[in-house]
Formats: sequence, C-alpha cells, structure tokens
Amino acid sequence: MSPVYPFDDAATARAVIDAGGRLVEWNEGAQRLLGWPAAEVLGRRAADLVIGTAPGPEFDPRDIRWHGIVTLRHQDGSEVPVWVLVHRTEAAEGGPVRWLVVTPLEGDAPRAADDPLEQVGLLQSPCAVAIYDERLRLRRMNEVMAQVLELPEERVRGLRVFELTGRRQSADIERHLRRVLTTGQGHDVRTHVPAGGDVRGHAWLARMAPVTDSTGRVRGVCVAAHDFTEEYLARERLQLVNEASVRIGTTLDVTRTAQELAEVCVPALADFVSVDLLDPPDSGAEPLAGPLSAPISLRRAAHRSLNPGTPEAVIKPGHVDLYPAPSPQADSLLAGHTIVATIESDDLEDWLTWDPTRLERIKEYGIHSTMSVPIQARGLTLGVAVLARFRREDPFTPDDVLLAEEVTARAAVCIDNARRFSRERETALALQRSLLPRSLPRTAAVDGASRYLPAARAGVGGDWFDVIPLSGMRVAMVVGDVVGHGIQASATMGRLRTAVRTLADIDLAPDELLTHLDDLVVRLSAEAGSEGSPGEVGATCLYAVYDPVSRRCTMARAGHPPPVVMVPGGEPVQVELPAGPPLGLGGLPFESTELELREGSVLAFYTDGLIESRERDVDAGHDLLCDALATYTDSLDETCDRILHALLPPGGAPDDVALLLARTRGLPASQVATWHIPADPALVAPIRKQVVEQLEVWELLEASFTAELVVSELVTNAIRYGAHPIRLRLIHDATTLICEVSDTSHTAPHLRRAKTFDEGGRGLLLVAQLTQRWGSRHTTEGKTIWAEIGLLDEE
Repeated sequence: MSPVYPFDDAATARAVIDAGGRLVEWNEGAQRLLGWPAAEVLGRRAADLVIGTAPGPEFDPRDIRWHGIVTLRHQDGSEVPVWVLVHRTEAAEGGPVRWLVVTPLEGDAPRAADDPLEQVGLLQSPCAVAIYDERLRLRRMNEVMAQVLELPEERVRGLRVFELTGRRQSADIERHLRRVLTTGQGHDVRTHVPAGGDVRGHAWLARMAPVTDSTGRVRGVCVAAHDFTEEYLARERLQLVNEASVRIGTTLDVTRTAQELAEVCVPALADFVSVDLLDPPDSGAEPLAGPLSAPISLRRAAHRSLNPGTPEAVIKPGHVDLYPAPSPQADSLLAGHTIVATIESDDLEDWLTWDPTRLERIKEYGIHSTMSVPIQARGLTLGVAVLARFRREDPFTPDDVLLAEEVTARAAVCIDNARRFSRERETALALQRSLLPRSLPRTAAVDGASRYLPAARAGVGGDWFDVIPLSGMRVAMVVGDVVGHGIQASATMGRLRTAVRTLADIDLAPDELLTHLDDLVVRLSAEAGSEGSPGEVGATCLYAVYDPVSRRCTMARAGHPPPVVMVPGGEPVQVELPAGPPLGLGGLPFESTELELREGSVLAFYTDGLIESRERDVDAGHDLLCDALATYTDSLDETCDRILHALLPPGGAPDDVALLLARTRGLPASQVATWHIPADPALVAPIRKQVVEQLEVWELLEASFTAELVVSELVTNAIRYGAHPIRLRLIHDATTLICEVSDTSHTAPHLRRAKTFDEGGRGLLLVAQLTQRWGSRHTTEGKTIWAEIGLLDEE
C-alpha cells in the first residue's frame, strides 16, 4: 500500500518505478516538473524519459539509495537537468522491489527574514537536527543530520520524510510529526531504521518539539535524533541470552532442544537456522572427542525459517547428509570456531559449485550471508548450527558472532545433557530388561501375563515383578518398587530380585521373607551412605504364595499397594491386607493374610505408577483399575493392554509401571494321593507297593522304579530321624511327579558324601541322582522333604 501524503503534494516531483523498469506512480509534482500527465507516462519505461545513460556509471542496482544529476526529457522535447534521490524500497515486507525517485521543487525558495524556521539555532548542536515546516517538508538541517542522511542539505530541502529515506517506517514518523504540529506539544519517538545508505538498522531516539513564531503559532517541528544503537543492541543481546536460558533445554529430548535453539535465533538473529548433529559412533557411546575429518556426516535435528514451511531447507529433519570440506558446516567443525561467509565475497563459491541444489535455493530466496557455529560442550563436538540471512539486508557482525556463540553454547550444554540422559536411560533400560524375566514360567498353579513400562520422562526406575515356581506345585508371585530412578535404582532392583528368589527357594513364609528382605535393604542403605551418613535406599514389595492343591494364597506386603482379586462371576475387589512398613526402616513386623481362591480367579499385582497421577487421586485410580479388570474375558494379555490404556495418559506414564496378572488353577483331588505312615520300618515295603498301585491308576508305571526308590529312602529317613506323625503325599501333573514326606521335626537333612566303609549316608545322594531336584521346606508343624521326578522322556 502506498503511503498517504496529506498537505501539498506538488512541492516534490515523485515517481515510482517497478522491478521491470516501468513507471507505476507519477504525482502532481512530477507533472509540474516535466509536463507529462500521469495518464501518458504510467506503464511506460522510465528509460524513455531519460536522455543519455543516466543515472550514471556510479549507479549500482544493488545499492539501497543513489543520488545525482540526471537529464530528463520534458513533454515539449526540451532537456531538464534534475538532481534526483533514488531509494530502493518495497511495497510491503517481503514484497517486490521498487524504486522511489524524488526531487524537491521548492527547496531553495526565498524565505522571510523573520521566519522562525530560519532562526532556529542548529550549527552548534552535537545532535542530528532537522526542521520541518507546516507541510512537513524539510526546511533546514545541521551538518550532523546531513552526515547521518549522507545527503547535502541544499539538495534535499523541501522533501518529506518518506522521500528522504524511502523507508516504510517513515509513515509512522510523519504521523508523530503531524501530532506535534497539531497539538503544539513535544513528543519522543523510538524507532529502528538504517541511517543514510547503510543496510544495517540503527536505533534512534527522536525528540520532536514545536517551532513557534512570536505570536505563539506553531510554524513547524524541530527533530533532534540521537543514535543509541550500541545501547539498543546490548539490550537486545542481553534479552536474547536471557530468553535462550529460559526457552532452551525445557526437556531432556535432543531433537526438541535443537528445535528450541533454532526458534530462539529466528528472527532475533537470523532469518533461517539449521541445526545438524553428529551421530554417536554406537548406541550409548560418547560423541567423538578427537579431530574430525571431511567429509562429515551430519543428521538434521531441527531447522526454522521466517518463511512458513521452511522452504529454504534442502535436508528434512531426521535425514543424514554428507558435508565436504568447502561447506560451511564442515569448515567450522574442522576449524573448531565460528565462520562467517557471504555471497558477495565468494566465500561459498566452492561449496555452491559442489551443491547445485543449495545454489538454486540461495538464489531463489536471496540468502547473502551465513554463520556456522560449532556446537561444543565439555570438550566434545556435538554438531553445528548454521544461521543465514536473506530478509535482513545487513551481514553478520562480530557482535552477532559473539551472541550466536553464547546462545549456542547454552544449547550445547542442554543437548549434551539430553544425550547423556538418553544414554543413561538406554543403559538403565538394558540393565532393567536383563534383570526382569523375559517371559513368565509356565506352571501348574497359575497362568500369567505381565507388562513393564519405563517412565516417559523421569528415567528408568526400579520396578520389578517375578513368578517363581516353588515345591509342591506352588508358585510365588512378587512385585516391587525401588525408590528413585536411573542405573542405581535398576541395580538395586536386580539385587532385591535375586534376594527374593534366593529366599523363596528356601520356602520362607511371606512375612518372614519380607523381614529378611528388609534387613538386606537396611544393609544396602548403609553401604550407599558416606562418612557415617545413611543412604537413601528404599523399596516396597508384595509377596504372595499360591498352592493349587489347597487353592489357598498367602500374601504379605511392605508398604506396597494391595492387589486386586476377581473371582469367577464376581466383581474386582481390593484385597484387605495389612500395609506393613516400606523396606529399609528395619525392626518393624510384617503380617501375612491367607485367602481361599476359586479356580479361575484373577489376581492383579501392580506398582503405584499405574494408579497414581497428578490428574486424579489414588482412589480414582483404583476404581479405573477395577473397571478395566471387570471387562476381562479370557485373554490375560488383552486385559493387560486394556488396563494400561485405561489408566495411563497417551504420552506415557510419569513413573515406571509394572503389572502382573495371574489366573489361578486348581489341582484336582484325583491327582493327589496321601498316606499316613506308622512308626515302623517294617511297613516301608507295603507303602512302596501302595505307591506302585497308585502310579498304575495314574498310568505312570514308567516312573514306578524311581518313585519306589525315592519313597523308600525318604520314608525310611523320616521314621529313623524324624518325629511323628509322618505323612507321604504324591502329586502329579502332565510333566512332573512330586514325592513329599512330612514330619514334625524341624531338623532338616543335608546331602553328604559317604566314605568307603560307611554303612549309611548314601540315600539322599541317590535321591539327588534320580530326581530333577529335591529339597526341604519348613512348615508350622515341622518340615517337608520333597523330590521331583520328570515324566517326559528326554529326546
């Protein structure tokens, strides 16, 4: 849109020429100067009105301003030598280039001796001062203002502000001048425009004051301009650095941090910014610390432009490109410092010759200056940021380099932190995956399904779960949560999981197992402390043992969320279970609870990350869990997924989540046989016979020889060394036959090697050789010795 010119428009001859050299504007003053009406010249080539080769050999179309004497053709055919001022301008920001041509027509008109505008003292002022008359046309200016405008006063008298500068900001300046002229009150204006023919913007404080005559009438406006560019730029740099410290590094995501760097620099420092990073040598490895060599492979992490869609970019984010030695990226990385290059100085000639695609983009968008800043942190080279200008006409300055390096240094630390976090997270995840069960064991007691999800942002924690087969077809189920995140939490989790498996192997009751586990956590806390200060190792745990023969489940918890159980045909309910103290407090008791479960009951064990959320309380989380579990059909895996989908936000859980679902199975009474053994060694033979008969009923005669020997040895030992009553129990499923002998003595047998002339001591050695495994467990009444015999033939 063309500016609006109030007041007298004929005091200046003004024309506008488009990029094709044709006249598109012609005012009344131009007709007054050359006689041509607008209707006869608009659309014609401007060169048709010029006589000779003017505007002269010193004219360069790349300049933003030119002034000199041109000989023009009058309508009557005569020649008119005219001093003209030519501005390169734009109709709008980013619009087509046009040329504004102006010359004053009344600048040297005689003035009255008592004209107040002629009497204003100018020559002694150290500031740039200009006087505008009632028509807002320049009447006078001092030498300082002439130096600022780089125009002689005698040539430009009578021109308007827009005609003097050719800048879009001139309309605002004239508006403020008009305000002073009409109100008679002074006014201060801050603006940012180039000075004279300089392409760089300058910050100005213009103090405008009315000029009055002896009667007090306002006859014009005096403008004193103060250049405070250095202070303005210093404040802008400080503001940008402060903004960078706030906006860069809001997450521990490398790509997001790189994008924040690009967004901070555009448009404050550049018109286009690309951030390219070096890929680590291997997953989880440190970036390269040694010297680089060209060509350099870089992955585009982010870019930003003033133009929507970033059309200047040749590489898309996430893609890798190879940069040879002439490229700005490789040159700055090889040199280890910032490199500024411009098109005019041919600094990029070799690079653009090598890459015609980029050459085409540079020509298309008018990129004229680039600045390549290495991204370095802690002695490591992470990548490079390339800043380019095309909308801003001024090239990068040394101050711009310092500013870009400071902002990039802040971003480099954040990128390095994000990468270190990612490496630690991947290491912790790998450690956690190696410590967690890859698959749940198949048991006769339960069918299971599980899920583990690491925290979306907080890092890998110490959540774990496990299913542990026990003797007598029983199974232990455990879920726990170590306080904290990271490798330390994962390592502590691994130690606790191993301890639970060891304690479960000796068949401790749930409350007793948690007591031993609590002692271990206390010791770990002491080891984690320094100089006598206790450590901060803590954990919660839930331990349950299910027996498919009795269909009873015994469980205890140490500060862990209670499980949810759903019996067939019923609704999910939370198990009433004493909370118990968290592990690591030491010396506090744990309590067990026993409940009977129908076959097909579903138990849900989980960590607090599943039900706790900032958006809802724990009770609401429990309700959602129960609602999701209530939709269970037959698939435990589908139910796991449904629970996670119902309780976790789309972006991932804020804390680690472990979920274990177990569907109970019952062992039919037909697969269990029990005998009460009298205290008479002579009755061992009849017992062996009854065992063989039972195996024949079960169609397991292939195991009868081994079973006879095992039963004979275990029963004989119980009669000799145990206490009455004694009980023999056989349990079998499709793959295993279990022999159990129980008595009321708490003395456990142990395997030893018999000497050559010993008459005994070989029985348990024989049992160990004939069975898959054997062992003992303590009960409330005494102990049970058990042995497992495999029923599947080895291939």
